[in-house]
Amino acid sequence: MSRLPRLSPDRLDEDQRALYASIAGGPRAAGPQHFALTADDGSLNGPFNAMLVAPRVGAALQALGSEIRYGTSLSARVRELAILLVAARWDSAFERSSHEAVGRAIGLTEHELDEVRSGVVPQLADPVEAAAVQLAHAMAAGDVADDDWNRLAPIVGERAAFELATLVGYYATLALQLRVFRV
Repeated sequence: MSRLPRLSPDRLDEDQRALYASIAGGPRAAGPQHFALTADDGSLNGPFNAMLVAPRVGAALQALGSEIRYGTSLSARVRELAILLVAARWDSAFERSSHEAVGRAIGLTEHELDEVRSGVVPQLADPVEAAAVQLAHAMAAGDVADDDWNRLAPIVGERAAFELATLVGYYATLALQLRVFRV
């Protein structure tokens, strides 16, 4: 049972309504929906309902998440594999189920999803994807050894390495919030 009440749109104050609108009407709501953003009563699903509790912090967090999902140089495959590696590391059921749906839609195979679900870095044919996912796996574990950094970072590039570190930190934050608030 969730530790936070589900906040339906009719219960929101002005700041919460603005945040709700940016989540429910922003890029997450555009295009194909691979997981439901809202419940039948209009309340937000997953980590988004919790963001409404502190709307200024929630707005900053959701803006970061939106940028990570839609504004980085990371390929869709690398992004979803990295998110799923964080979900596996934190045992985050919501992140896993929602991003497995996204992953399937962008072409991840069931074999790749099975490997990531069990915490294994899948063997990828593309050397840049392979390096990025290995780097994300190390980041999700808490650090990147110097040998790994020296081997992987030149392949991935500084920008993608920074974006990956930000993605891993963001999804680890969501996983923690999902766990703490029993979402």
